Amino acid sequence: MKIILCGSIAAGKEILEIQSQLEKMGHKVEIPTSLKNEFLRQHTDISNEEKARDKIQFDLIRAYYEKIKKYDVVLIVNVDKKGIKNYIGGNTFLEMAFAHVLNKKLYCLNPLPETSYSSELQAMQPIILRGHLASLI
Repeated sequence: MKIILCGSIAAGKEILEIQSQLEKMGHKVEIPTSLKNEFLRQHTDISNEEKARDKIQFDLIRAYYEKIKKYDVVLIVNVDKKGIKNYIGGNTFLEMAFAHVLNKKLYCLNPLPETSYSSELQAMQPIILRGHLASLI
């Protein structure tokens, strides 16, 4: 199966671990550009203005949308961040919406977080894996 992973750059370690596990299971796996690009990987403790400039310069939002179109499954790696259990931030929310609109199979590694946009997350009806990658179908 072709699986694309989405999640916060702060979940980089977990994303890379999941990539390895899925590849060992025989899947083709794509990871966020920010984990593959040395500049972006080192450029994380920056202001929101700088983050926006990076996203514009590397066309990150549109580029990942184009990648999502080519994959069978979108897996959200939602782990704890900033004191929020199972964090899903702005970019990941957008990527979930892309998957939803494109009728892709949408999975979340962990249950959905409690946020001001919980109803939108729920409305996309992701399948919750509860940490069990073997449940991907």
